[in-house]
Amino acid sequence: MKNQKRNIFEETTEIIGWIEIFLSPFLIGLVLATIIYFSFDSIFATIISILITILGTLVGVKIAGKIYNSKEGTIHFVSRVSASPELDEEENKIKK
Repeated sequence: MKNQKRNIFEETTEIIGWIEIFLSPFLIGLVLATIIYFSFDSIFATIISILITILGTLVGVKIAGKIYNSKEGTIHFVSRVSASPELDEEENKIKK
């Protein structure tokens, strides 16, 4: 989709996909930072927590940006990740 011009609907769905991809590493980093912050009562734990949060943000932006600029786009990536071929096979067996 990189070479084609996207309409407003496609661009909106791509941005929503970008946000979904960004949130995964960001939330993982945020949860780890929160656990460290509340587990240890020191300035060192606060600094480590901030660094982990920043790292999660940067990794999320990098991954989401790379997928957004790819040929297929974010929605193709998200739909491929969410697909469940095992359940599709089970459904086909039931129908037969």
